[in-house]
Amino acid sequence: MLRGFYTAASGMITQQRRQDTLSNNIANAQTPGFKQDQATIRAFPELLINRMGKETLQTTRPFSIPNQQQIGSINTGVYVQETIADHQQGGLQETGMATDMALINVVLPDESGSLFFTVQNADGEIRYTRNGNFTVDGEGYLTTNQGYYVLDQAGEPIFTDGQVFSVTDEGQIELDGRLIPLNISYTENVNDLIKDNEDLFMLADNDGTIVDARNVADLAFSVQQRFLESSNVDEVQTMTDMMQAYRLFEANQKVVQAYDQSMDLAVNQIARLT
Repeated sequence: MLRGFYTAASGMITQQRRQDTLSNNIANAQTPGFKQDQATIRAFPELLINRMGKETLQTTRPFSIPNQQQIGSINTGVYVQETIADHQQGGLQETGMATDMALINVVLPDESGSLFFTVQNADGEIRYTRNGNFTVDGEGYLTTNQGYYVLDQAGEPIFTDGQVFSVTDEGQIELDGRLIPLNISYTENVNDLIKDNEDLFMLADNDGTIVDARNVADLAFSVQQRFLESSNVDEVQTMTDMMQAYRLFEANQKVVQAYDQSMDLAVNQIARLT
């Protein structure tokens, strides 16, 4: 009976964590370049149930030996193993702002690969983003909304000294007769990246690799100025999944209540002296 408590409780915790993930997706449905998270649910190892008993052998030996009879397996609950970002490209939204840029995957050599803008955070660390909702700070540098520098191909902050510039389809900023190529990074496996903030990614460990996209063969991309990549959150599907998670949480809650009533009968009613 106690095992049933743990199994139902694990189901409640799992659906609560799934609900948190879905709620975060809905909250960022309007964040440019946001990649929705998907919770992967896994079952705990199953246990094989045996019935222990005694069976008298019809032999000359007048004693019995223990006998085990297999009943079957039982699941001990579920848990959220991890949350994985879905890097499917979102749709394009025209904004008319010169500092807005959308990065488009035209041809990728790897199905699990993706492209990113390269930025530098306040600690000088390299981060990657699909959010091209850039701006120009008070010093004239191209930055993200958080104030992080957008980097060029040489890994340096881009100085625009204002917002009057154009961007080619190849991802080069045309400014005062100069071409400044944006630092477009590529990874062949998006699972090498983890979320740092809502729209920033970082390498999960030193084993991951991310390279300059212009040095990768059979890769094609384009940058659309005055456009933004929308979030890839499907709001209707996410709301449906949230309702499903709530119903599953409620079902497990009722199982816990049923076990609690059974325990009450076993402890307080059956054992009561009359």
